[in-house]
Amino acid sequence: MDPIITKLIQDQLQLPAAGVRHTVKLLSEGATVPFISRYRKEMTGSLDEVAIGDIQTAYNDLLELTKRKETILKAIESQGALTPALRTKIKNCWNKVRLEDIYLPYKKKIRTKATIAKENGLEPLAKIITAQQTNSLFFDAKKYVNKKVPSPAAALEGARHIIAEWISENPKSRELIRGTFKRQAVISSAVVKSKKDQAGKYESYFDFSEPLKKAPSHRLLAMYRGENEGLLRVKLTIDDTYATERIEGDLIRHKQSDCADQIRLAIADAMKRLIKPSIENEIKKEAKAKADKEAIAVFAKNLKDLLLAAPLGEQKVMGIDPGFRSGCKVVVLDYNGDFLHYETIFPHPPQNKTAEAEQTLHALIAKHRISALAIGNGTAGKETYRLIDQMKFAKPVEKYFVNESGASIYSASKVARDEFPNQDLTVRGAISIARRLMDPLAELVKIDAKSIGVGQYQHDVDQKKLKESLDRTIESCVNAVGININTASQQLLTYVSGLGPVLAQNIVTYRSESGSFTERKELLKVPRMGKKAYEQAAGFLRIKDGINPLDNTAVHPESYQLVSKIAKDLKQSIKQLTGNDVLLKSIAINNYVTEKVGLPTLRDIVKELEKPGLDPRGKAKVVNFSTSINSISDLTLGMVLPGIVNNVTKFGAFVDIGVKESGLVHISQIVNRFISDPAEILAVSQEVTVKVISIDMGKKRIGLSMKDL
Repeated sequence: MDPIITKLIQDQLQLPAAGVRHTVKLLSEGATVPFISRYRKEMTGSLDEVAIGDIQTAYNDLLELTKRKETILKAIESQGALTPALRTKIKNCWNKVRLEDIYLPYKKKIRTKATIAKENGLEPLAKIITAQQTNSLFFDAKKYVNKKVPSPAAALEGARHIIAEWISENPKSRELIRGTFKRQAVISSAVVKSKKDQAGKYESYFDFSEPLKKAPSHRLLAMYRGENEGLLRVKLTIDDTYATERIEGDLIRHKQSDCADQIRLAIADAMKRLIKPSIENEIKKEAKAKADKEAIAVFAKNLKDLLLAAPLGEQKVMGIDPGFRSGCKVVVLDYNGDFLHYETIFPHPPQNKTAEAEQTLHALIAKHRISALAIGNGTAGKETYRLIDQMKFAKPVEKYFVNESGASIYSASKVARDEFPNQDLTVRGAISIARRLMDPLAELVKIDAKSIGVGQYQHDVDQKKLKESLDRTIESCVNAVGININTASQQLLTYVSGLGPVLAQNIVTYRSESGSFTERKELLKVPRMGKKAYEQAAGFLRIKDGINPLDNTAVHPESYQLVSKIAKDLKQSIKQLTGNDVLLKSIAINNYVTEKVGLPTLRDIVKELEKPGLDPRGKAKVVNFSTSINSISDLTLGMVLPGIVNNVTKFGAFVDIGVKESGLVHISQIVNRFISDPAEILAVSQEVTVKVISIDMGKKRIGLSMKDL
């Protein structure tokens, strides 16, 4: 473990040295972020999952930079240009941008104006000019006239091309221009005139400019998208007078001389043709990366809130995928989410078989003792909800609107085909809607997170980094909740700490061949389940009604012996100790502190024993949408309505109010005070009350406010 790397991470993140050092060591040994944050608090100083994730990101970035330095050293060495001083300079450089500046003069280039000039023998003339020690430059230039260099003027021009390249490859010059861009760059966009008719959605950016450092991520990504689609031209501009004067001051000793004039021309050429375009492109990429990071963070936060939405739990559920012409697909699931029955009803136009549909629903609900209905919120969802809301049932039946974003993606996926090979797409969709109510996390992990609809410009950001962030978010949620190993799908098990797709599938196969797991240590019988994987995964897997009651808790098997000692000291069995608040509060935990087990772990153990198997997500609540509102045409200004937040962005939040189109609560309409981020107040799946403040029927846009409600 390189101490320089840990020091760099510590300085970057401003975290305790010991915590960073131990976290990096654990990561290098294959430990996962959820495992470290939950079960290695003594080593990390109780760093939370966010801090450990940041350490992991910084550590991986520095490892990549280390590999890049090795590649650069080999490349320069192969040219015979690697001096001891240069080697030391590269090894001591831990800034990616500066590293590339150092390497730039040694990069293999395509034939440039400068390389052609060098091939024509003009490099000595360029050195004469930069040395500024001649009084007869024109006479010197005549010496370089040949078949390829027809005149002294051509010789001077070629020499200037060489000098311009030297200037553009000088780290100091590049840093000057880079700093100027960072301080004063203005980003501007203009419509491509020939495509103005196609660029309507970018109308706000037809003639737009603002300081780059003030541009929010959503505006940058919108402009970049327009540029990628060929509809906008986006550029950065600066006043480079100061930087140019600084470069001249460094290079020109005698201001009134022929050499000085040539150097000024070379500087102007370098600025216009080489440095500024290169740095502008670099700064645009940097701004894009920053905007990507913000957008990805928004997506990850929304995804986390959605995945951790409260589940209904183990109840018999009826799922309904509403529709008009094709009817409503109705499915019945048992307590475990297993498929029992399917029918199609046609209560809406054009069939209008309302009475028949009601009769079918009454019969199914009574026969299967349904206690909850999950109704998709898409086409005909509101009409179906209103129909059922008017029905009278023998026993109470709760009705839930379920966000069906991505359900069609799941229906056509291999996962769905494998689960329900004998059912068509529509049936699978209804099953998914019902299961989303029972356990959003377990169902949504089967779908590509980008299809769930809680992102901001998710198709425009760095797709590799987006996937890494979303996978990390799903992993965090899965391990925070804990997974029932005997009912979890292969997709859900994949995200358990230490497992992955292969071990997840092996667990499912073992379970189907050998029956349900009765204790955690049985996992070691699963093919390819090594001790390391078992260590990382065991604490996050639950076994209900197993041999050992601790197997249904987040207590790690490595602490079972400790819990046994505590129980023995209290003259109780582990089963008697579990859930017994009086006994648990009587434990003098300081007596059980050892070199390896400290107070953080002991407190976690006691907390877990107090409420074993508790789902941290709570339980799903019914949101009663207005039954008088079916479409945007039913809305009027001033209406106050209940809603559910279904997406949060940097500029506001979108709220489902029970019509097809989600309404926007702009950031300025959330509260009566300044906030910099809607996520300070709102989260996906949050229930809110909103007022309609604008309706645009043409663009199907609804403006909402939460102020003074």
